Amino acid sequence: MKTVQGKVAAITGAGSGIGRATAKLLARKGCHVAISDVNEQGLAETEALCRQSGVKVLSSRVDVAQRAEVEAWAAQVARELGGVHIIINNAGVALGATIEDMRYEDFEWLMNINFWGVVHGTKAFLPHLKAAGDGHIVNISSVFGLIGVPMQGAYNAAKFAVKGFTEALRQELEIEGLPIGVTSVHPGGIKTNIARNARITMRKGWADEQSNSDFEKAFATSPEVAAENILQAILKNRRRQLIGTDAVVIDLVQRALPTLYQTLLVAGARWRRQKLLNKDG
Repeated sequence: MKTVQGKVAAITGAGSGIGRATAKLLARKGCHVAISDVNEQGLAETEALCRQSGVKVLSSRVDVAQRAEVEAWAAQVARELGGVHIIINNAGVALGATIEDMRYEDFEWLMNINFWGVVHGTKAFLPHLKAAGDGHIVNISSVFGLIGVPMQGAYNAAKFAVKGFTEALRQELEIEGLPIGVTSVHPGGIKTNIARNARITMRKGWADEQSNSDFEKAFATSPEVAAENILQAILKNRRRQLIGTDAVVIDLVQRALPTLYQTLLVAGARWRRQKLLNKDG
């Protein structure tokens, strides 16, 4: 895809963060946008910001965990905006818990959004991208789709799954010679509300009320920078897009030290665990 001007892009999780920044950027580039989220207030704010660019904007409350809702939304976007060229499966949530403590209900909640939401969006929009004759699918994984991390077992499972699903899809479309690009995106720490809104299981020595804010301190990249990276990935038809210096470093460490990185994480987690135990007395 050489330009997004005059194209139609659908973006999930557009009520804030990367989704909002990407919708705004695409709108400024002359791309019509269909935005969705379960956060209706945030969605309305994003809609108002996108309309300032003078493009067509379709805003819909959609729960990506519900396949029927995503399929109905895809049909609506194609019908009301005259087709679809880009789908960005961005909606996501976070869960902090050890695998022992993790409730099945919370695990299913995360997987239904972070993994099945990507599957629903991909499969619902793919026929419309094929009909348009020029398209791109962007699936948001994470650096936690490259490395495993303590307390992030559910998130790791979903994001590793997104990576594998996306890479397989790209290859299948290339085998068929279809003009549809596919990119797996791996952001590092992005300044969004995902950690603040995470479900977290409190356990002595593992997590306390301060854990989310401590985690957020490592977020160094703005949503706007992430959006620029995503746009370039679409225009240059990249298979994979790392976002943030931390993502680049993590990728290099994982490739150079595919098992030793786990030893380093264990050492760091043990130090933090002891710190929390001392804090709790």
